[in-house]
Amino acid sequence: MREPKGTQGQREHKDSNRVRGPLSGVKILDFSTLLPGPYASALLADLGAEVIRIESPTRPDLIRALPPMQGGQSVTHLSLNRGKKSVAINLKVPEGLRLAKQLVNECDVLIEQFRPGVMKRLGLDYHTLHQLHPKLIYCSITGYGQKGAYAQKAGHDINYLALSGVASYSGRIDEGPRLSGVQIADIAGGSHPAVIGILAALYERVTTETGRHIDISMSNGALALNALTLSVAAHSSKSPSYGDTFLNSGTLYDYYQTADQRWLSIGSLEPQFARRLFETLGHPEWFKESLKPPTQQSDLKQNLAKEIASKSFEVWRNIFAKIDCCVEPVLTLKEALDHPLFINSGVVERVEHEQGELIYIASPLCVSFPKIATDIGHRLGQDTDEVLSALGISQTKLTELKEAKVIR
Repeated sequence: MREPKGTQGQREHKDSNRVRGPLSGVKILDFSTLLPGPYASALLADLGAEVIRIESPTRPDLIRALPPMQGGQSVTHLSLNRGKKSVAINLKVPEGLRLAKQLVNECDVLIEQFRPGVMKRLGLDYHTLHQLHPKLIYCSITGYGQKGAYAQKAGHDINYLALSGVASYSGRIDEGPRLSGVQIADIAGGSHPAVIGILAALYERVTTETGRHIDISMSNGALALNALTLSVAAHSSKSPSYGDTFLNSGTLYDYYQTADQRWLSIGSLEPQFARRLFETLGHPEWFKESLKPPTQQSDLKQNLAKEIASKSFEVWRNIFAKIDCCVEPVLTLKEALDHPLFINSGVVERVEHEQGELIYIASPLCVSFPKIATDIGHRLGQDTDEVLSALGISQTKLTELKEAKVIR
């Protein structure tokens, strides 16, 4: 939305053959590392935003070292930072901070993921930058928000799920809480609210011509995930616990092991699907058992488990491929990437680059919007010269800054 002086014609020529996404023209400065912030900016890049990552020349993002590697680069980094530029600036020196502020003045959105107070000590907090750039939309992603007793505490996905109550009924009676293979609070409670907040602020700015500070707390986001159970707990003396709701193994809605130690997911909650399930299994009499409250379905679940354990994964997969009753195989991630459902939707992207082929999952929104031709994550500081030159900084000055270790 903001064009640096002297670069508008150049950018128009460079981008003339590119498909323009709904966020084309939006410029984002991303100071975040690891997962929540970078995943949020990746979704925005997929929609056409120009994303510039500000990285430390001496303390690179740990994701860059996450195996497996391809051509000396982490494939996770290549995927998570697709379509973004990398500018390496030392923010601990005055000259580096001046450069960062110049870049902020050319951007629409800033994303940061430091503990509260870090950006203020650098002079890059919202209040300071708002004075220089009133239209700036400033998004902070933290574990516990910007204020309060927990603001300075360290935390991870597991902690946010614990404090938000999600872990208190996500598990089994005999085992307690169970870990998830994906970062639920980080992404569903952090990245996604951040993207929604940024998009809402961009829309709001059209009429107000003013930006705002978006305070994303991943623990708040995790609490909001209790959408179906929160009202009951808030308006009664009972909180949900393990195995006592329709969706947490209290009913037939569960995973069942096959004869060859693979798994099926059975979600036949509605009467028409439950009836069809039991008819397929040859036990229509089990249907009445499925109508009982969750705490009275243990015998039904044991019988169902024995039946599923009598045949192999492929046998059941072939049987239920023809039956519409909410039963699907539990696929490995490798199998999921090759599944026609995801291949045909276009969400699985394959990009050829100098080190080989990169496979990544594009934003789910990209099936509804124009697909943006993008490149893989860039090397640390790969775009420093290009981005800073657009600010009017000469090559001689850039060389001086590199020799002084201000940039890389």
